[in-house]
Amino acid sequence: MYVVESKGGAIVCMLFSLFFLGTWPAIMTLLERRGRLPQHTYLDYTMTNLLAAVIIAFTFGEIGSGEPNFLTQLPQCFVCNGRWGGPQHRKPIDTYAWAFVGLSVTEVITSSITVVIVGTKDLENGSEKAKVGSAGFLIELENRRAIKVFGKSTMIGLTITFFAGVCFSLFSPAFNLATNDQWNTLKDGVPHLSVYTAFFYFSVSCFVIAIVLNISFLYHPVLNLPRSSVRAYLTDWSGRGWAFLAGLLCGFGNGLQFMGGQAAGYAAADAVQALPLVSTFWGILLFGEYRRSSRRTYILLAGMLSMFIVAVGVLMASSGHRKS
Repeated sequence: MYVVESKGGAIVCMLFSLFFLGTWPAIMTLLERRGRLPQHTYLDYTMTNLLAAVIIAFTFGEIGSGEPNFLTQLPQCFVCNGRWGGPQHRKPIDTYAWAFVGLSVTEVITSSITVVIVGTKDLENGSEKAKVGSAGFLIELENRRAIKVFGKSTMIGLTITFFAGVCFSLFSPAFNLATNDQWNTLKDGVPHLSVYTAFFYFSVSCFVIAIVLNISFLYHPVLNLPRSSVRAYLTDWSGRGWAFLAGLLCGFGNGLQFMGGQAAGYAAADAVQALPLVSTFWGILLFGEYRRSSRRTYILLAGMLSMFIVAVGVLMASSGHRKS
């Protein structure tokens, strides 16, 4: 298997991961704003998210002089599969939180909870379109989007967001346990899981949970979404390519984070939890978030983003070299 050993290599992995993990939620949000059912989008996303893990496992997991390789460890049944159940509830939950409280707020809260515990452009085109931030714009957006939020309490979105943040906070610690076995669950002589094998199990667990939840949501939707079916999903090609792209970005983003964690340590690799830097950029550019806000809001936003930038620098500076 390929092993990232240098501090520079770890930082490159984390920077790419930061961009990928901050971009895929914007794509998912864009599709929901255009009226595509989140169940359909998430099922598409899930397919390519697993594909990314398979690609990483059979390439980086099989090249290089590091041992053990992915295929060597694949038959090794490990308790980490069960550990992923809780963390992976976060991603389907986020899909609904983005609709209620916005992309940037959701990502800031979920990422901040993680760090503490661990250590719309198309609506603007055309002269007759409503201006961003106006009442007409909001009504037009509400009529188009899949999840209707008018008349619903913001507390619903915040509750969903905080629950997603708690699930998300288990992500890195569980992966650390899977690869380093601090609880000594492995028998003597059984090697620790490589980062690629653990990531593959992680992605398979994500795939299974997402398929079960979202097929269930097709027939038993939440938040007054229209009822759908597997047949309707299979014939819905609107935005499918974007959903596939979101899955690839998330899959490769997670994989690069874990690869960077080999050399820098998983605490330092959590620098990618500054992904709200990227998500907020997309939220402002694509969805008009914070448009026409008060001066105080802009000052607070600038302060928040500045703190994230400092946090990224400190965490990356704390990364070390891999020791034999």
